[in-house]
Amino acid sequence: MKDWKRVFTIIWAGQFVSILTSTIVGYAIVLWLSFETRSAEVLALGSVAAFLPQALIGPFAGVYVDRWDRKKTMIAADVFIALCTLILAVIFMLGKIEIWYIYLLLVLRSVGSAFHSPAMQASVPLLAPEEELGRIAGINQMIQSVSVIAGPAIAALLISIMDIGFILFFDIVGAAIACVSLLFVYIPNPKKEADNKQHVLREMKEGLKTITANKGLRYLGLFFVLAMVCIMPIGALFPLMTLNHFNGTAFQIGLVEVFWGVGMLIGGAIMGLNKRYYNKAAAINLIYLIVGTVFSISGLLPAEGGYVFFVVLTFFSGIGGSIQSACFTTIIQEKVDPGQLGRVFSMFMSVAVLPSMIGLLGTGFAADTIGIPNTFIILGCCIFVLGVVSFMIPSLMALGRRE
Repeated sequence: MKDWKRVFTIIWAGQFVSILTSTIVGYAIVLWLSFETRSAEVLALGSVAAFLPQALIGPFAGVYVDRWDRKKTMIAADVFIALCTLILAVIFMLGKIEIWYIYLLLVLRSVGSAFHSPAMQASVPLLAPEEELGRIAGINQMIQSVSVIAGPAIAALLISIMDIGFILFFDIVGAAIACVSLLFVYIPNPKKEADNKQHVLREMKEGLKTITANKGLRYLGLFFVLAMVCIMPIGALFPLMTLNHFNGTAFQIGLVEVFWGVGMLIGGAIMGLNKRYYNKAAAINLIYLIVGTVFSISGLLPAEGGYVFFVVLTFFSGIGGSIQSACFTTIIQEKVDPGQLGRVFSMFMSVAVLPSMIGLLGTGFAADTIGIPNTFIILGCCIFVLGVVSFMIPSLMALGRRE
């Protein structure tokens, strides 16, 4: 691990370009759906298309991530996503734009991400010292944050001057650069078990057992799942909150995302620069309280004059989201054997996302019925309650303490 900083610099350079271009394309798709339909249900279905495939195949993908060469897995996933995007970009350029094409693209990207994300997360402990994992998670958040800051602004500009089919090509270029960067580094693989012909379902069961065997991890996963059920629907409704409630423009929709990204950048910087010990489990619980409060207050803002306060509140929720994500990732990397990280990360995301899909569909219908602000208030209160209860679980609090 002597050259871990050089390895991460090369990986981060490629991932930054890839994440930025993916953010641009992803946000351009959201803008297109928002202006074409102005429907919360359509955006919710788009989120389902983006996350459900990854949740369904995630546990299986995690098993193979732990079996396969992780570097080759990441490259193959990027190439698959790029090829799917290329085909659909050509279809759009031919003028055959349909909403279901967008859904199909989101589904295919989700399949590729089901292999790429756990492979990347599971590789980190094999590349860097354990004491640096928290800082690395923070820097990863900073990279994503910069993309969230720049992506919406660039997407809003591009979608106003060119067809969405051309915008899709940005994602192809980003994937190619990420693949090339990976060719210049060596990523070790964990030692394989003596019996490498285990049944896939058995290995999935082992990944689940790894989580359930630790009482603290069980509660961490439970509260993470419940929080995601509330947070993911709100994330899908952000553009419509600006567009419908505050009567905003494409620029104002992008501005909200930019401030969210700035908040994430600051949160990532806090994690990346902080070397002092702190209880990461307690930090996650505190973030639930903060984010729940922010969402609830956002729903109470008046249509006239409330937009500025909504932007400010979004900034603080971005800080919280970045810290929560980095702390969660670090705890898993510290507590789980590297040889099982692929399936454990996949299992966590699948278990979290599947209930969230039900929440998304229900929330999309509810938001069109009772209004988006009321949806923010209800879900924000639920997240706040999770934060209160989580502080009362001794095994969960002990999970973040020094051993």
